[in-house]
Amino acid sequence: MTASRDPSSGGAGTGDRRPLSSRDTRWARSIARWLAARAFTPNRISQASMVAAAGAGACFWLAGSRAGLPAALLFLAAALFCQLRLLCNLFDGMVAVEGGKAEADGPFWNEFPDRIADILILAGAGYGIGSPALGWSAAAFAVLTAYVRELGRANGAPADFSGPMAKQHRMAVMTAAAVLAAIAVTWQGQLAIVEGALWIVAAGAALTALRRGRNLVRSLRAPVEAAVSGRPQ
Repeated sequence: MTASRDPSSGGAGTGDRRPLSSRDTRWARSIARWLAARAFTPNRISQASMVAAAGAGACFWLAGSRAGLPAALLFLAAALFCQLRLLCNLFDGMVAVEGGKAEADGPFWNEFPDRIADILILAGAGYGIGSPALGWSAAAFAVLTAYVRELGRANGAPADFSGPMAKQHRMAVMTAAAVLAAIAVTWQGQLAIVEGALWIVAAGAALTALRRGRNLVRSLRAPVEAAVSGRPQ
């Protein structure tokens, strides 16, 4: 989800928000207003992101055992589901904050669906290429990036959405891989493309977790070091 909801402020707090240029576009604001004016709630939109991720993971998985046109269509469907997952992540926060429909249990739905979605997509892709260990490794590192970010917030540090393999980057890699794999079925190179994408996500997410961890340690140590040196914080 793109916004944290603070129940102590009546559910209207913005908290730390992932910087997204798409949030300020006319089309996004129009769709968010349309959703907010109807029975759609931020939590339901967050839950829908897990359904989209399940669709993406299933398509990646099934495409690995198909050839020709069926495989190409499944890969294209996986790409669409990955983007649908991101759209859900965009609009749940906009409906919660800009639409004023934040809910008391929003903090849970703010994070839980994203972790499930990463696992479903990346593990599904791993099973599709016959390398579940690689898929689960990519999923584990993806979850770790979010863990480090939330660990920082729990200790008073600002949310760290830095890359190089944050959520939007992971979905960009997997979407591009799915589209390229759909083309590569003509020479049966689709599995190698998905495998390469999983390696990129796994390595990039591991680097992201390390980078965020370093930033967090520096943030936590800064007040102590400033006090020792006598420098103002």
